[in-house]
Amino acid sequence: MLEPCVMMVEVTRAVLARILDEAALAHPHECCGILLGDAQTIRALKPATNIHSAPDRHFEIDPQALVDAHRAARAGGPAVVGYYHSHPVGQAVPSSVDRALAAHDGRIWAIAAEGEVRFWQDDEAGFEALSLRVIDR
Repeated sequence: MLEPCVMMVEVTRAVLARILDEAALAHPHECCGILLGDAQTIRALKPATNIHSAPDRHFEIDPQALVDAHRAARAGGPAVVGYYHSHPVGQAVPSSVDRALAAHDGRIWAIAAEGEVRFWQDDEAGFEALSLRVIDR
């Protein structure tokens, strides 16, 4: 029997640490932001304000942060490859709300909870877990 193919994403050690720091700083609210890099490598992030009216249970990235990140990418900066947020109470897996609100656009989602960050790809079939390779550069 063939094993399912699991896509791998590379992420810098600094990005992982920063996501966990952002989650700790935002607690008991959800942190959120934008993942930057290229197709399979996340090299930076841009924290964003969580503008949701119930930030302890949900997140909504400030639209201006998204506009700014896409403009920067068009001007030659790193591409917007996905988003991150935290689950202050729960696990580092997509919640039912995450699944309901997902765009199914192939972007990567990083979810921080319980001291770990897990990565997911939001595709047409839903969220698929990604294998992670931590890099130093």
